[in-house]
Amino acid sequence: MNVSLTAWIITGVVIVGLFVFDFFAHVKTPHEPTLRESGFWSAVYITIAVIFGGVVWWQWGSTYGGEYFAGYVTEKALSVDNLFVFVVIMAKFAVPRIYQQKVLLLGIVMALVMRAAFIAVGAAAIDAYSWVFYLFGLFLLFTAVKLLRESDEPAAHEKERDSRMERLVKKVLRTSDSYDGDKLVTRVDGRRMITPLLLVLIVIGFTDVLFALDSIPAIYGLTEEPYLVFTANAFALMGLRQLYFLLGGMLDKLIYLSYGLSLILAFIGVKLVLHALHENTLGFVNGGEPVAVPEISTGLSLGVIAGTLVVTTVASLVVSKRRARS
Repeated sequence: MNVSLTAWIITGVVIVGLFVFDFFAHVKTPHEPTLRESGFWSAVYITIAVIFGGVVWWQWGSTYGGEYFAGYVTEKALSVDNLFVFVVIMAKFAVPRIYQQKVLLLGIVMALVMRAAFIAVGAAAIDAYSWVFYLFGLFLLFTAVKLLRESDEPAAHEKERDSRMERLVKKVLRTSDSYDGDKLVTRVDGRRMITPLLLVLIVIGFTDVLFALDSIPAIYGLTEEPYLVFTANAFALMGLRQLYFLLGGMLDKLIYLSYGLSLILAFIGVKLVLHALHENTLGFVNGGEPVAVPEISTGLSLGVIAGTLVVTTVASLVVSKRRARS
């Protein structure tokens, strides 16, 4: 896939422009968005992502178009799982609803910047060492098992991690006890201190680093093109703020989502290991020669990912409805 520097620059300017527009149009003035507003703008950002996928398909062909859509769907699903954690963090720090938009948008921008760094490192590692796919695959399999074990009480595990991060930040930075509007820094008795809002932002930023460790290897299992990896991540994160307010209480009803994500990560992990065997250069594996193993196509990957998400979502809603009735 040949992506010119001009295409990279135009893409970066468009993405930055969309985030700037989002800030000045919706976040600068603190308010709690309505369901109508959240639903409309969620649809707008999903439409933009789909249109971009169509451009990729038209410009570079169906193979890369399919890889983009597979990566986008996977990253979007993982980002929805992130919303569970955001709900826990917001509740733990009692962030007023009218200020949550600012924290979410700034946190998403931080996440994109950090993921861009991970993407660059991952691309360089893959280009230099083909055996990196073994590491990515095994890490995703480990993550899938870990996510499956934590599916019973995900909130409890996240609260434990957030508490450790909170204690660490408070040891390093002076933190005020109360919010000061939507300010990140304030003065108390003449001393400059960070507000709980900035503390929440730091915790969310740290959490996003952990999410990136899962999502970047996962998407590199679907495409090796850094341009597709970056844009799929960017468009998946875009609109996440609106999705947070749109789903609201529905998140509790997606009781099987973690199981579905575990299956998807395990599937991509196996796909990465098979690809690593196919490109093998390790001397202690088959004498350093490629291993004749089947490779999983992009079409099959997209089908498994989409099918798993549909089944787990429908099952979650049906079971949640039955439980509510009983």
